[in-house]
Amino acid sequence: MKIKSMIFFAIFFLTFFSVTKSQVLEELRAVKLTETDSQILFSDENIAEAMDYLASIGINAVLPVVLNGGYTQYPSNVMDSLFSKPIDPNFTGRDPLKKVIIEAHRNGIEVYPWFEYGFASYYSGGSAPFGGHILQTYPNWACKTSDGQIATKNGFDWMSGIHPEVQEFILALVDEVMQNYDVDGIEFSDRIPSMPVEGGYEDYTVQLYKDEHNGAAPPTNYSDADWMRWRADKLNDFYSDVSLLVKNFDENLFVASSPSLYPWAYQEYLQDPPTWVNEGIVDHFVPQLYRYNLADYTFELNKSINQIDPSKRDRIFAGMLMNVDSYTISPEFLLNSMQTNRNKNINGEAFFFYEGLRKNNDQLGDTIHSVYYSEPAIVPLRNGFNRRPKAKVMNEDDSNVSITGAWQTIPFNGFNPNIIVTNQSEFASVEYSFDVAAEAWYDVYAYMVPNTINSTLAHYTIYNATDSTEIYFDQSNLALKGWQKLSTEFLSSGHGKIVQLDNAGLEPGKYISADAIMLMINRKLSPDAVITSVKNIEQSEKYLPSNFILSQNYPNPFNPTTTINFTVPTSPFNPSPYQGEGNRERLVTLKVYDILGNEITTLVNEQKVPGAY
Repeated sequence: MKIKSMIFFAIFFLTFFSVTKSQVLEELRAVKLTETDSQILFSDENIAEAMDYLASIGINAVLPVVLNGGYTQYPSNVMDSLFSKPIDPNFTGRDPLKKVIIEAHRNGIEVYPWFEYGFASYYSGGSAPFGGHILQTYPNWACKTSDGQIATKNGFDWMSGIHPEVQEFILALVDEVMQNYDVDGIEFSDRIPSMPVEGGYEDYTVQLYKDEHNGAAPPTNYSDADWMRWRADKLNDFYSDVSLLVKNFDENLFVASSPSLYPWAYQEYLQDPPTWVNEGIVDHFVPQLYRYNLADYTFELNKSINQIDPSKRDRIFAGMLMNVDSYTISPEFLLNSMQTNRNKNINGEAFFFYEGLRKNNDQLGDTIHSVYYSEPAIVPLRNGFNRRPKAKVMNEDDSNVSITGAWQTIPFNGFNPNIIVTNQSEFASVEYSFDVAAEAWYDVYAYMVPNTINSTLAHYTIYNATDSTEIYFDQSNLALKGWQKLSTEFLSSGHGKIVQLDNAGLEPGKYISADAIMLMINRKLSPDAVITSVKNIEQSEKYLPSNFILSQNYPNPFNPTTTINFTVPTSPFNPSPYQGEGNRERLVTLKVYDILGNEITTLVNEQKVPGAY
């Protein structure tokens, strides 16, 4: 095949597709949200834009950090009562977790709060002072080495994951998040449950070991096999308590874990992922396959798979390094790794971290969407149940909205994109009617664009299954912008008026503004309500990548011509009963991209029988 081109250097992707009939995908498509090297959590606008983008590229789960640097990234009564530090100082006056949940659930994305620091109290970098405010307040919580020093490893200072007060502290944070937020699970990672192998010599742990070993002290050799096993088992017992807490609260919540790679994780940090998976402690096992070439990535993936009982292998997903410091994964390595996942029957990925998707004008995010995430998918292991259907949003100019009285359109930055206002004394109202899919509990939100000239008594009436609820909302409070929850209501299925905003409480000289209204399923109160079933997700005939090859061209670089050789394999991807397996045609697509990831042209897009071309 000869082509003329002005491209100096090109990347050629050869993708084989097989056709499957109507079937909803079940894949984990998760992204971690950090506050380090990322701006996503630092404004409500950033969060909303990010969730819209992630939904547009097929992401169905986010893992926002909620414990980092000795602080929570949400307002915490637990942290306030123990340390007088209710929230990370970067977020004083805000609740990033609340905003992530609202915007993610609006887009049909599940949320797993990520307790990133886990048993690490502080990052000292290996220089005094050690421990941060947590260990300064509770020095008996410290994990100690055999010389009596605070265990510090890789720059992190550690609490003792075996000390009961430390365990109770983490359990209290997990419980607080579940109690206060409508989440879909929790996420632990490489620092929980975990302990530096050099640690465990604090007074409590030593005494506990003696009590269980007829008074014998722990070995001075921290790598002693029995001593390692004893500490790891204590950490496993704690993780079982976490899982029990979560499942007793709501059996539909998932316990997810993204540990370091085993056996290194065990040898250095006493992490025991095979036990967590094989004994059913975790629902999602996402090993950190953070490698920089395909051979190493594939090796670690195979090793992680082989550590798990075959009956539990549907719980394995791939933790992939998207971006860290100055490193950003290449499109070729990313796509080849994702194809390797599928070749190994790994049902999805979790990316570290969000910013990598947006590098180079969204290159990587758009790439995975165009190749692997073009069709919607629900989170696996929910028996085909779509836990987070997109919320229903109705703008003030929608056909199902009825407006009475004199309202004026104002080009303020509303939800999409304007708002309407009135300052008339005569009765004026805006009524929102919805098609409610299922009888259930719903959170009712209004999108607020506050202004100091607005009313402090905007009158909302929410009509539920049996009655109505009246609410007066302060639309002049500049802190109450974006989506604000009005109430939680039990609604009957069918079409009907749900919300009315009117000027009954309008003060002279003030305004009332109207914008979008949203209905969002409340899963804490209605865990089993089917809002969007598998059958209702529109997926007719679709094309799923069955193989991905980075095809070399000669010469390369080239100008003006080059030659590309490619082969259509003879082994079937999805055998058809109507065609012989050896000569079944496959849809072959061959595209040219420049080094920036811009698509230049499509060379081939047709059915081809196996053979060399």
